[in-house]
Amino acid sequence: MTSPIVSPPVEPARPRLSVVVPAYNEEENIIPLAEEIIAALGALPGGFELILVDDASTDSTARIIEQFRHPHVRGVFHRINCGQSAAVGSGIQAARGDWVGTLDGDGQNDPADLPAMLEKALKDGVDCVTGVRRKRQDTFIRRFSSKVANGFRNWITGDQVSDSGCGIRVVRRAALREIPVFNGMHRFLPTLLRGQGFSVAETTVNHRERLRGTSKYGVHNRLWRGIRDCFGIRWYLKRAVRSDRLGDGPR
Repeated sequence: MTSPIVSPPVEPARPRLSVVVPAYNEEENIIPLAEEIIAALGALPGGFELILVDDASTDSTARIIEQFRHPHVRGVFHRINCGQSAAVGSGIQAARGDWVGTLDGDGQNDPADLPAMLEKALKDGVDCVTGVRRKRQDTFIRRFSSKVANGFRNWITGDQVSDSGCGIRVVRRAALREIPVFNGMHRFLPTLLRGQGFSVAETTVNHRERLRGTSKYGVHNRLWRGIRDCFGIRWYLKRAVRSDRLGDGPR
């Protein structure tokens, strides 16, 4: 009796866009946001996947992600709390798409901006499109601390980023291969990309009020740490190796 011929499992097609959402204690936001992303990207040419990264939440966020069933949605779970940058890094590592989109898990970024950002990246031939919040729906203290940190950041690093705190971006996945993952990385991503020879464009995006949950950031854990991190980025940029260093042969 001959053995049956078993076809190898079919690998799912690589999506055009992988969307990474880091979440820490966002049990009220994570499902409404996921559903909004799915609706916004349902007609995206080339398809999409959504990667929800739980950063060891102490509420029900991880369980909610695990129980959420959708063919385009996957969960990634941290054993220990490592911060937003680490969660973004874990999502990037899990991403299969040619492009990676990021947005915050609090619902203040608008998923409807992602298709236009991807279209701009493809049309302009750039490696990253980063958002600039059109009308920030935050308190005066948050807006003021962000403005001070952003100006100081540009002065120290020598780069010009209009809104480094905006979490919504679209980046070519190949450009992320050599970006180091460290605490605060997500805020300096455009500068890190430029430092390695990649092109970055900006575009205005929508910004919304936080409707559910509480913010994880304030002046003490955002402004002062961000200013200190600028000196580390300045050090890194002086030693960064361009990613396009390989040639075709002897010159």
